[in-house]
Amino acid sequence: MRNTLTEKQIGRMTAPLKLAQIPDEESSKRRQILDGARRVFMDLGFDGASMGEIAKAAGVSKGTLYVYFSDKNALFEAIVEEVGSIHTASTLDLDPNEDLVVTLDRFGMAYMTMLCQPQGGSAVRTVMAIAERKPEIGRRYYGFIVSGWISKLASYLKAQAADGKVAIEDYELAATQFMLSCQATLFLPFVFQAHPAPPRERIAAVVQSAIRMFCAAYQIMPD
Repeated sequence: MRNTLTEKQIGRMTAPLKLAQIPDEESSKRRQILDGARRVFMDLGFDGASMGEIAKAAGVSKGTLYVYFSDKNALFEAIVEEVGSIHTASTLDLDPNEDLVVTLDRFGMAYMTMLCQPQGGSAVRTVMAIAERKPEIGRRYYGFIVSGWISKLASYLKAQAADGKVAIEDYELAATQFMLSCQATLFLPFVFQAHPAPPRERIAAVVQSAIRMFCAAYQIMPD
């Protein structure tokens, strides 16, 4: 007996496959899980968070959660990587031909605005709480965020030194000194929740003070 295919069967065979939709669906589900995990980590801290609480906050089953992340360490590392990609200094262009004071002001404002975002403070507090027990997470956070900003400014200062505009021997040290001066009275009260995130006007005043100190120490004034 001869087999014949019905139009319905042929239609199923020739219909476009939907495999291309899977990556988008997986990306959306992963985003849903990360958003839920971030809320739980912020509310309960790393130690207080459980995979069950995270699954509930994300609106997924624990089975689905484990398909994407093996444990809460992997989840938190993914969040750190995501925070790093947002807060990286790579999008900040520092022109070596730009005036030193102008560049330091732009850099300081960008750095402190990034550092004092509410979600940024929560991430720092959580990383600090677990870095001693899980130093790889602390190293990853530092590498993604802090060292990138230091390297960006250090490279600019090296170019300035080559042009005879500043007298600096250790560029990373000078960059770090400036960045810590920008944090003065702002970051520690914020990260320890003694004060809310500082307003832009206060950040600007502290950055200007840091610039004056930096220039007094390193800038070569023309004769």
